Amino acid sequence: MLAVDDFPEARVPAWKLTIDFGPEVGTKRSSAQITNYSRDQLEGRLVIAVVNFPPRQIGPFRSEVLVLGALDAADNVILLRPDEDVEPGARIG
Repeated sequence: MLAVDDFPEARVPAWKLTIDFGPEVGTKRSSAQITNYSRDQLEGRLVIAVVNFPPRQIGPFRSEVLVLGALDAADNVILLRPDEDVEPGARIG
C-alpha cells in the first residue's frame, strides 16, 4: 500500500487506501474496514485485492478495488497477503 488516510466521513470506522497494482493496472483506491491495523502496519504492505469489480461510492469516496481478508473469531478482518514478495499487480493464479 502506498498510502493510508483517515476516513472520518465513513459511517463505520474505515481507512482510505491507495494501492499500487503495477504498470498494467495502475494505482487504485479502496475503502476498508480494517481498523484493527494501524497506519504503520498497512503502509508498504502487500495485499491481495479484486480489481475487476465495479467501483462503489462510499459517502464522498469512490472505492475502486476490494481488498481481501478473512474474519477471525472476534470478527476482525485479517488481510490476505502473499507468503513471499511479488511484483505489484501480479495475477492470482
